[in-house]
Amino acid sequence: MSFGKRLAELRKKAGMSQEELAAKLGTQGPAIGRYEREVARPTIEVATKISKILGVSLDYLVGNTDSELDADTLSRIQQVDKLSGENKKIVYTLLDAFMRDVKTKQAYAL
Repeated sequence: MSFGKRLAELRKKAGMSQEELAAKLGTQGPAIGRYEREVARPTIEVATKISKILGVSLDYLVGNTDSELDADTLSRIQQVDKLSGENKKIVYTLLDAFMRDVKTKQAYAL
């Protein structure tokens, strides 16, 4: 999905008008419309501000990933990333076990 389409989708999902998003950015509504129509592209600084306002990662907003990481999930990932090697390994083992159990339950639910 393109930046403009993703921006429009996220803005609408957040219940914001173009004018409301523009006000939070310190710009005018028509600028958001130009981004959404892909007539113009924001600077990296503006795109970063947009991602923070909409509560998603910059990678998701610009289409580098399809994983919509909200601020809470991203914060948790960053906390795990700061752990020592052994503690990271424990978190990954627990996460792997949980995901295996979820997949097993889903498979048997069919």
